[in-house]
Amino acid sequence: MSRIPFQALRRQLFKAATAAVVSLAAPAFAQDKPEVIRIGSTAPGHLKFILAQQNGWWEKEFAKDGIKVELLTFNGGSEATTALATGAIEFTYTGNNPALRVAASGADVKAIGLSSYVKSDGSEIVVKADSALKTLGDLKGKKVAYLTGTVRHSQFSKALKSVGLTTADVEGLNLAIEASGPALLRGDIDAIVESSNTAARLVETGQARVLYDTSTHPEWNAPYIISANAAFAEKYPDLVKRLLKVDIELARWADAHPEETIKIFVDATKSLEASVRKTYSDGVFHQDPKITDEALTALKGEEEFMASAGLLKGSVDYDKWIDKRYLDAAYAEVDAVR
Repeated sequence: MSRIPFQALRRQLFKAATAAVVSLAAPAFAQDKPEVIRIGSTAPGHLKFILAQQNGWWEKEFAKDGIKVELLTFNGGSEATTALATGAIEFTYTGNNPALRVAASGADVKAIGLSSYVKSDGSEIVVKADSALKTLGDLKGKKVAYLTGTVRHSQFSKALKSVGLTTADVEGLNLAIEASGPALLRGDIDAIVESSNTAARLVETGQARVLYDTSTHPEWNAPYIISANAAFAEKYPDLVKRLLKVDIELARWADAHPEETIKIFVDATKSLEASVRKTYSDGVFHQDPKITDEALTALKGEEEFMASAGLLKGSVDYDKWIDKRYLDAAYAEVDAVR
């Protein structure tokens, strides 16, 4: 199973676009199946994406039809959803913010299931161990690094709002951990906002400390999303259903094999085991893809916050965006054989 850097994908897309122009004059013929299914995730990968990658679950499923599977990781959710909307990939696992943003833009994408709904998950605002900053209010006017348009951006905005501030009150820097971590330790910036698993590396070594942990506010969390390119889903509904059948099986396998799941995730993401265990402290992984009423309410609440915080343009048509048909069909088949 191959993983393709985004830069290589761009080159492939250019070649495909050139071929498409040439083919416009020729008659189109429907294909029974695609040659490849490309599945994306924000790096280093959502849990089910990583489990499937390690054990070849999707590869084995679609090898029955001679269909190749490519797994791609993207630096941010916006990259992943842009690739999805343009047809560069067929499916993607992202946080709620990029999924909502692409849906609000009017792109022809579908939310077909949940990647996860882990209410105990959160972001950490981290400062140097010897920093004079003690409270959220102390961040006013300071340099803070976070990836814009991500769940971390949203959670940071909510944290600031709780003390009467907005992201306009800080000097935000759009940096990933590879750049923000060293910048923090050099003293070039004052704080970073990262997932707890990522931030734990700096904290565990004693070089940094947690100023604020958003996981203390589970109500700030909304589910992560599995999205599909709508044109692909309409053309190949059976393949969408089969991908989701594997997803359901992955979710159930994780809960049935917690120690192996944690080991695979820690090894793949280079996370600290203690941090991962803290995230899943209730003993389950919350990977069920079912789009419940509670999940839908949380997504609508997140959309409302994003709009009020200037993180969203347009609005989401949920009747158009959410499509449960494929997941309902997948559950019917999986449960029929249990």
